[in-house]
Amino acid sequence: MGSVVALAGQVGGAKLADGLYRLRQDRLTVVVNTGDDYEHLGLAFSPDLDTMLYTLAGMASAVAPWEPESETHAVHAMVKALGGPDRPIHGDRSLAAPLLRAQGLASERSLSQITAAFCRNLGIAARVVPMSDDRVRTYVETDEGNVTFQEYFHELSCEPAVRGFQYAGAEDARMPDALLDALHAPDLEAIVICPANPYHAIQPILQVSGMKDLLKQRRVPVVAVTPIVGGRALKGSAGKIMRELGREPSARAVAAQYLRLIDGFVLDTEDSALVESVRSLGMEVVALPTIMRTLDDRVALAHEVLDFAANIRVRREAEVE
Repeated sequence: MGSVVALAGQVGGAKLADGLYRLRQDRLTVVVNTGDDYEHLGLAFSPDLDTMLYTLAGMASAVAPWEPESETHAVHAMVKALGGPDRPIHGDRSLAAPLLRAQGLASERSLSQITAAFCRNLGIAARVVPMSDDRVRTYVETDEGNVTFQEYFHELSCEPAVRGFQYAGAEDARMPDALLDALHAPDLEAIVICPANPYHAIQPILQVSGMKDLLKQRRVPVVAVTPIVGGRALKGSAGKIMRELGREPSARAVAAQYLRLIDGFVLDTEDSALVESVRSLGMEVVALPTIMRTLDDRVALAHEVLDFAANIRVRREAEVE
């Protein structure tokens, strides 16, 4: 049983990462999008990192997985009462990580070091690493100008039409040592791109300097899982963004985003009719139940994805022989 590296962001990515974690434990490294990170009231928020931590620690809310279970909002109510901003809304327990993160960064600890400490204290055996310790910010291009993704999401409620994306700082950002170690591990068996918005959750990771080249050079199967099922995003704004960028909101369009990077693509059984169309892009394809409503669903999908990657590896080795 080898090691696995997963690229992830958002709730869907955290769910599949959780399934992989239950199969691989400390042999899993999850690299998480930090392009959506932001500062608010002096605190350092990393939404995708915290969603991942709560999920892997088994403490994520069932209805709002970006928060811990049994969240309350007394602090936010008091901030409003004192004349502070009413958005974004943060729960009381959700403020702990940004508080400690801000303190750690002010003490010149890296984001990777802070995240590793959170994992140890939460009992998470997997390595959860930010895509970079350097600052990278995702900007959404709109007709009214460029805004950070958090401004687009919280302040503008995803309303402006999206014309493109910029990943400021990515070209100069360095991959953390823990991620480099994981990608160079001799027992690496697969790289999995988890289901998440390809534009603001996965592309920021891929745009970090040297990332795509290293993923290709490792010569292990790279498999992506669709976040689009039946022409719609299960959560978030991916469908809207794809339409505004002139792309159909489909699993095939997502697969095309990863062209010449991935070896295999997982689409949902609802989209089985697209298998041959996606295969024509030059990648292997499998249709699986990708909607993860239960913990068993997460583990089942993770198992199938790793089996798919293993089959790709076996076929590739047979071709070389």
